Amino acid sequence: SAPLSDTGHVNISPKGADTFRILSPDRVAYLDMTGSGNETSAHLLENGRVTFMFCAFDGAPNIVRLFGTGSTVLPGQPGWDELAGNFTLPFGYRQIIVADIIEVRDSCGYGVPLFEFVEDRDQMARWANAKGADGLASYRQEKNVCSLDGLPTPLAAQEEL
Repeated sequence: SAPLSDTGHVNISPKGADTFRILSPDRVAYLDMTGSGNETSAHLLENGRVTFMFCAFDGAPNIVRLFGTGSTVLPGQPGWDELAGNFTLPFGYRQIIVADIIEVRDSCGYGVPLFEFVEDRDQMARWANAKGADGLASYRQEKNVCSLDGLPTPLAAQEEL
């Protein structure tokens, strides 16, 4: 994702674990965990544009990009329960990013190195558990209500309630 400003920060946010879902032939979603920033959410609120990139790190080389428009769905908002039912919700989740896909492109992936998956990291879960529910709420209020460029996120409006 990226802001409309030419001087804004382009966001490239790698994801892992079991957080991505294909909801229909032209709709996807991912469960977004609490993190140090909230760029995707701010960019989607500003302009809706999002691209997902998948790389093959083993087997045949390939890259697939999903281009679309997206939005953020927060806990308690309309549509949350239906979307959340697609995921196992680990402690520390923040929101669900939903995107309507308008184009899919693939490319060779010849430049993507081969990697062997060892295991998912457990630091996120340990960090969230150590913070606790109140600590996570405070952290999100401090770190996640606006982007690096000062754009508001949907969490900003929620925190005002």
